[in-house]
Amino acid sequence: MQNANQGEAPPLDGKHLAIAVVQARFNADITNTLFAACKAELQALGVDPDNILHVTVPGALEIPVVLETLADSDEYDALIALGCIIRGETYHFELVANESGAGVTRVSLDHSLPIANAILTVENEAQAWARAEEKGRDAGRVAVEMANLLSELT
Repeated sequence: MQNANQGEAPPLDGKHLAIAVVQARFNADITNTLFAACKAELQALGVDPDNILHVTVPGALEIPVVLETLADSDEYDALIALGCIIRGETYHFELVANESGAGVTRVSLDHSLPIANAILTVENEAQAWARAEEKGRDAGRVAVEMANLLSELT
């Protein structure tokens, strides 16, 4: 039996992929940076700009329901979740971080569809800015790699 992934990252080719990105508008300056880096990486990996759907939602808690709708459409090879949750003084941070993360994972597992989760959960705005571009690029790479891997496996 051939090993589909032998410990090395495979060459990433997004030429024939359709990918949807769901971006929270809360902390928009940061999430706009996440999206710009993500979109640039997807295009650098060969994803046609016409095959990248960009949808915005109010905040991180709204991301999973839109991912679910997109997954139900069977039009996408991978999805990407972009958001930024910055810890405040209340329990709300934990609620939003835990529930949005669980929702993203549930959609991915329920549909056997890769979802790159780049919803930042940070202590402060400086941490968010330090991660925004890299996590945006990472999300694009993860989406392409996982879409190709699942295509090989099925």
